[in-house]
Amino acid sequence: MSDTGQVDEKQARAVAEAAREDGWSKPSFCKELFLGRLRLDLIHPHPRPAAEAAARGLEFLERLRAFCAGLDGAVIEREARIPDEYVKGLADLGCFGIKIPVEYGGLGLSQVTYGQALSLVGSVHPSIGVLLSAHQSIGVPEPLKLAGSTEQKQAFLPRCARGAVSAFLLTEPDVGSDPARMRSTATPTEDGAAYLLDGMKLWTTNGVVAELLVVMATVPTGDGHRNGGAPANGGAAGGGGISAFVVEADSPGITVEHRNAFMGLRGIENGVTRFDQVRVPAANLIGREGDGLRIALATLNTGRLSLPAMCAGAGKWSLKIAREWSAARVQWGKPLGEHGAVAGKIAFIAATTFALEAVLDLSGQLSDEGRKDIRIEAAVAKLWASEMTCLVADELVQIRGGRGYETAESLAARGERAVPAEQSLRDVRINRIFEGSTEIMHLLIAREAVDTHLRAAGDLANAESDLASKAKAAAHASGFYAKWLPQLVTGAGQVPTSFREFGALAPHLRFVERASRKLARSTFYGMARWQAGLEKRQGFLGRIVDIGAELFAMSAACVRAEMLRADDPDRGTDAYELAEAFCGQSRLRVERLFDALWDNTDDADTTLARRVLAGQYSWLEDGVLDPSDGTGPWIAPWPSGPSTTESVARRYLH
Repeated sequence: MSDTGQVDEKQARAVAEAAREDGWSKPSFCKELFLGRLRLDLIHPHPRPAAEAAARGLEFLERLRAFCAGLDGAVIEREARIPDEYVKGLADLGCFGIKIPVEYGGLGLSQVTYGQALSLVGSVHPSIGVLLSAHQSIGVPEPLKLAGSTEQKQAFLPRCARGAVSAFLLTEPDVGSDPARMRSTATPTEDGAAYLLDGMKLWTTNGVVAELLVVMATVPTGDGHRNGGAPANGGAAGGGGISAFVVEADSPGITVEHRNAFMGLRGIENGVTRFDQVRVPAANLIGREGDGLRIALATLNTGRLSLPAMCAGAGKWSLKIAREWSAARVQWGKPLGEHGAVAGKIAFIAATTFALEAVLDLSGQLSDEGRKDIRIEAAVAKLWASEMTCLVADELVQIRGGRGYETAESLAARGERAVPAEQSLRDVRINRIFEGSTEIMHLLIAREAVDTHLRAAGDLANAESDLASKAKAAAHASGFYAKWLPQLVTGAGQVPTSFREFGALAPHLRFVERASRKLARSTFYGMARWQAGLEKRQGFLGRIVDIGAELFAMSAACVRAEMLRADDPDRGTDAYELAEAFCGQSRLRVERLFDALWDNTDDADTTLARRVLAGQYSWLEDGVLDPSDGTGPWIAPWPSGPSTTESVARRYLH
């Protein structure tokens, strides 16, 4: 096995940059927002599904709701597994092929319906939602829809639609968000008919029970595998690089070595998978050699929307529990919810839940239309929803008090309603890590948000450029900014009659327009101040992204409220009240973030952290014990030979 573990920062950045989609052939609402332009015409009127598609989706959701009403999430939590009969029932309903086209045996339903289905099943137990989303959003179906050949689709998609569980294998024990250091290899055979797969993958959701796997591995560069025929699927011969393969999970040489256990999502089948000379037919290469990381990132553009779907469901459930408990619980002579301290929490949960659904529905509809580039929208939806839902779940536990901290099983044992509030807090926490941690999402979104600036600045943003190159780049950049900066001085947000069709929400949209221009100016100031060093100002970039995320959520809430008012004036009035409350809360967060762009402790924090890492303050740790001391290395050692560990028994869920 080649040792690709030693990779410097420059090489890692180069791999990531080469894999990202660098063109913008379609408009993007969020991209425009970061550039200081509120293009409300890109999302208003709110996109809607075709009548026939909406009717088919509703019929499916009604059948799914009836089935889910007979499931017991407590069984999953107690047994730490999803019962086989639950999975079989989901397969019979077609839940493993919700988005798979009808011609390949799936239901062919929309992204919006898919999101609503995940919210629904997740309210029974989030592990069910993870089972379906890991299979369908990032497992075999989505990569094949994006880059698979007709033959691959015909071979694998019908199996997936019938319930053959799939999994996505990218992460390794020493490789998380830095794929340049990937050590799994796929070595072509001499005749070019197959690849031999070696390596180990960590946190393989569904991997313990999967029938089909999407595996990312590095194909060595060189001419050694060209002795045979041409590669399958039109791939460039000997291209090498990180590549994607469909792998049969029962292939000789595959060992599931461990089923991981977590603080939440106790029903997921997540493990450690080892590959030892696993033969994979060349026909199972997805796309071309070296396309693997690009395929993975493209898959996540839409796949990330499964997380805000689960978050919206968690928000709805939290609102229901908070409302019922706060109305029934009496303290000091009146219902709990009428006390100001609790009322503020209930208002936050209700307003945020409305916005969570608005962000999810708008992003899903944009995805279904296919006329907009949603790579930033999907990433922002994932980032914002995962952060806000953790706050919502935490506030629910606080409202419930001791009963929020007590387990549902314990509550039931002493005769009270079994409300799993503490479980919800544990379950939603992973969403800030799944499919790109908050920190990585900040960097990913920031890269896309400043793309126009990087193109304009050229070598000014390149730390390795010489003075002559920087001078030439400065001349080019000055031309761009001479045209762009004046556009950020005034706008519709300063005109009192702007957005008047939105009634009481118009002031909030005027705020979004003004804040968008301020955000763009702030980004420019950051570029001018730090130039190539901007990429290291992660605190600044994170706040820039968070401001954009709040502005997107405000916009989504407003256009959704207006759509609902057009459809149903009574419900529309409620929607306006919820949207207005949310926008008021969001504006306060935005203003704090703007202040923190320039008034923060980032430099002092960085200095302090370096000293902590150097052990300068280790005396502060005196007086406690660490039970993990001496129990093993921080990171599992890379395998050096064939596995001798017993395989975890496979339980195929179909």
